[in-house]
Amino acid sequence: MRYIFATTVLAGLAVMLANVPPLSGAAESSPPKTAPAEGTGSAGVGATKDASPAEGATNDAPAAGTAGKGAAAALPAPAAKPPASESPSDEDVEKIVVTASRIREPGFGTPYAVNVVAADQIRDESYRTSTDALRDIPGIMPQKTSLGQGSPYIRGFTGYHNLYLVDGIRLNNSVFRSGPNQYWNTVDPLSVSRYEVVKGPGSIMYGSGAVGGMVNAISRGPEGYGDGFQSGGRLSYRLSSAERSETGHMEAYATWDHTLGLFVGGSIKDFGDLQGGRDVGRQRDTGYDEWDGNFKAEYFINPNTRIVVGHQHVRQDDVPRTHQTVFGTTWDGLTKGTDLRQDLTQTRDLTYVQFHAENLKGWIDALHLTLSWQEQDETRDRLRTKHRFDQQGFSVGTLGTSLVLESPSPVGRWVYGFDFYRDNVNSFSTANPIQGPVADDANYSQFGAFVQDTIPFTDRFNLTLGARYEHDQARADKVSDPATGRRFEIARDWDSVVGSSRAVYFLDEKKHWNVYGGVSQAFRAPNLSDLTRFDIARTNEIETPAPNLEPERFLSYEIGAKADYKDFTLQASYFYTVIDDLIVRHPTGLKIGGLNEAAKENAGQGFVQGIEIAPSWRFHPQFTLFGALTWQEGEVVDFPTAAPQKRREPLSRVMPTTTRVGLRWDDPNGKLWAEVTGIFAARQDRLSADDISDTSRIPPGGTPGYEVLALRGGYRVTRNVDLTWAIENVTNEDYRIHGSGINEPGRNFIFGIEMRF
Repeated sequence: MRYIFATTVLAGLAVMLANVPPLSGAAESSPPKTAPAEGTGSAGVGATKDASPAEGATNDAPAAGTAGKGAAAALPAPAAKPPASESPSDEDVEKIVVTASRIREPGFGTPYAVNVVAADQIRDESYRTSTDALRDIPGIMPQKTSLGQGSPYIRGFTGYHNLYLVDGIRLNNSVFRSGPNQYWNTVDPLSVSRYEVVKGPGSIMYGSGAVGGMVNAISRGPEGYGDGFQSGGRLSYRLSSAERSETGHMEAYATWDHTLGLFVGGSIKDFGDLQGGRDVGRQRDTGYDEWDGNFKAEYFINPNTRIVVGHQHVRQDDVPRTHQTVFGTTWDGLTKGTDLRQDLTQTRDLTYVQFHAENLKGWIDALHLTLSWQEQDETRDRLRTKHRFDQQGFSVGTLGTSLVLESPSPVGRWVYGFDFYRDNVNSFSTANPIQGPVADDANYSQFGAFVQDTIPFTDRFNLTLGARYEHDQARADKVSDPATGRRFEIARDWDSVVGSSRAVYFLDEKKHWNVYGGVSQAFRAPNLSDLTRFDIARTNEIETPAPNLEPERFLSYEIGAKADYKDFTLQASYFYTVIDDLIVRHPTGLKIGGLNEAAKENAGQGFVQGIEIAPSWRFHPQFTLFGALTWQEGEVVDFPTAAPQKRREPLSRVMPTTTRVGLRWDDPNGKLWAEVTGIFAARQDRLSADDISDTSRIPPGGTPGYEVLALRGGYRVTRNVDLTWAIENVTNEDYRIHGSGINEPGRNFIFGIEMRF
């Protein structure tokens, strides 16, 4: 498919340049007034100009002037006009987020560390995947097992310990395995209006698995509501030298008056083998292809009531898990795998209907109802030496529904409701007639009811109290007994109750400064992967079913401060999370097919703590200085050797101390911008036993530190055409993010073009 988009884009550009007059002076192109540096970790400020409802399905046009560095050099298309005559003003809604409490609220005033990555920042920073889109947020480490597989670590947790949402709907399901997994990369960043990131426990509002944090990808939708018929769209193209890749994206929308809106979009991506730094060079067997499509329709029954219908599709073909093959790199003492090939093909389809009613003026002020169906399919092809081939995979269909209600009262604003998800799982393996990597003919149900009350004790002090009850149920009909080779069944149920108390206090009358803090519980019930997994887990180790597990428990303390001025923002926080009954693997002392057998048990006790600081200062109308600092450490009780003996050791794959600094310049007329950024990561040599044995991903003695410089810029050719460029890793360093299975790109030249019509 290479070069097909280049031809399309150039043809479209020629048409646009012929019909759209160039910008002339500041009157047409002056940048809007924006808040600094949301992308660098500010406290939810400057997030978006959209008034998005709870659950994240609405008219999510690109946010005006949120390039992530406190400037507006690359102006997006005009934001959508809210169809409701009583919609809040731009001043009220420009800093609204929905993920923390499942309702619209100013991100600055929430008692959480909140970050927003807007659509124009995704474009300007040339983020390749959804994992990449989180890389500049303090406290998050974007681990990458391969070029097509990424799993962000949020405050020391990854995989099924973080909750991923798409338009407020759970992406997580019951087959997510422990440690890094690839499922977040099935969200196309080009289809996203913005990512909302809430760090810290979210089990009160979202249930099992919301431990390290939550990420909500809010999809793009119809724009430009107005009188009569309106239409438009976007065409973009990205070219990158390091992975020899091309990415093309097309989308279009149409609206009729303030009543009906339709949106359709799609992406095609062709990634070649990734070029590493000066010594590693081309990393063979790393490229893959991807197709994405999405649709959204909105119908407004009246200005305050609407129905949203959405569908998303993604397919990734033959994504190599390179580090486990003979193509793995030996950089800095790493070892190659032994497989000749190991490729993963996966698809994801999400269809949903949402009903939103707001400003009801009764004892229920707002209602948000969602019904969804999601299918995730995965097939792994493995070719070993002596022409040995095996295949395994699974298919998961998830029915979901949620109801969120808002009610004002003399004792605060109440948010309450329920959610329910049910997974139906089929699993297969050519090596095991009973089950695949997880049980076959299985199902998993989650039902939760929650309530939260935000009490304004004074104009400056708000207290938020919340609680949740959840019932989780696992049923598996086809599970393989490792001792006998026979089939057996598993039926388990768990009940969990958690609570949270958080508060925010504004230090000044104009509410430019606040301090916040709180204590929150979180939990994660055992899923089908924990209970029934029968698969190779580590080198020379096979994981077998463990039907007697109990939920993991977490207790997190957090204090922080936020500042929100016209030219200065700050978000700083310290957290300490207590870990209890963590599910860890332990050796049984037995062997299966020459591999050491390991099962899981609730043996882990420990903690993780960290500091996150992210300031941004526009010290001159054309210059913004921004930065971020992350420090983390953690320990947990585990089984570090082949002997069944516990020992306290460092938490696996903790993010090394990392600093990010940058300087951005903006042309006064808003036509041109440029920035320079540097990332400085310390060596990570506090390793767990798992880290030490994972020699195909973590070099002996730990992952080396690195210093990486990047240059980026953009130019507004016409009102509807933007060019972006970047030189990443200017000095062509060899480096990798801790725990990854692939090195990061060497010197990488990126070119992008976006056209709006």
